[in-house]
Amino acid sequence: MATKTQTKNGKSAASAKQGSTAKGASARRTTVVTRSSARSKSNSKEPESKFQKLFMDELKDIYWAEKALVKALGKMQKAATSEELAKAITDHQEQTKGHVERLERVFELLGQEPKAKKCEAMSGLIAEGQEVVDDTEEDTAVRDAGIIICSQKIEHYEISAYGSLRTLANIMGHADAADIFSQTLNEEKEADSLLTQIAESSVNEEASAE
Repeated sequence: MATKTQTKNGKSAASAKQGSTAKGASARRTTVVTRSSARSKSNSKEPESKFQKLFMDELKDIYWAEKALVKALGKMQKAATSEELAKAITDHQEQTKGHVERLERVFELLGQEPKAKKCEAMSGLIAEGQEVVDDTEEDTAVRDAGIIICSQKIEHYEISAYGSLRTLANIMGHADAADIFSQTLNEEKEADSLLTQIAESSVNEEASAE
């Protein structure tokens, strides 16, 4: 009997030990999961890097620029004499409205609310364009030539901005945003080429003869 009792007690002790070991392992697993979850939460709240901040600042900058340009292009169109130039500006104004909508999609892709940050460069270029209009006579090719020059300065700024944004987006792994920037970049280049064509085909010659 003593032997059976000892065996029984031995089994009970072994079972208790195994149960204790299992509970310990479970506790360790729970601790690991908890720590892992804590790390995940911590990572999701990591502060924005300086590179990310640069990207977002440039995005907000061009967003302000495009919205301001929609209004400025309307004024340039009214000041233009050449029908071909006026139409080109009107078409690009509609295109620019689309650029604003694309930028809003980029903000959405990044999980951000669309926010504008005043673009001092675009503000200055728009002011320069208005100054040219104010300093030239109505219904003249000279005014048209001035409008084209100022418009191309604006286009060149936008080409630079969208090219840079595309590069930054690709580095950060935002492929969808990079594709959107590429589409707008190509349209800005086309607009610049069209302005050159209008200037060289008629406006510059007429302006030089006035």
